[in-house]
Amino acid sequence: MDIRIQSIHFDAFTQLEAFTQKKVSKLEQYYDGILQAEVFFKVTKPETFQNKEASIKLKIKSGELFAEKVSDTFEESVDSCVEALSKQLLKFKEKTRAK
Repeated sequence: MDIRIQSIHFDAFTQLEAFTQKKVSKLEQYYDGILQAEVFFKVTKPETFQNKEASIKLKIKSGELFAEKVSDTFEESVDSCVEALSKQLLKFKEKTRAK
């Protein structure tokens, strides 16, 4: 799986990128047909609590899955996105098995 990470209007630390790579690569255990993952980091305005936004778009063989979460840290946002995408992947896998 190819993982692309983009940070919008700021530079992401290598620790954040490594954390994201590790978490997103775990999604392959739910479905092995993931072709590419695109991760976007953005700080929403105004600068208050819960302003770190992470979006993950998964390109799979027969479409795309998407999750977007906002929380206090980018790590929390990534965790929430990965959790949501794992549920989406399991649901997608069950649907394809039923056909």
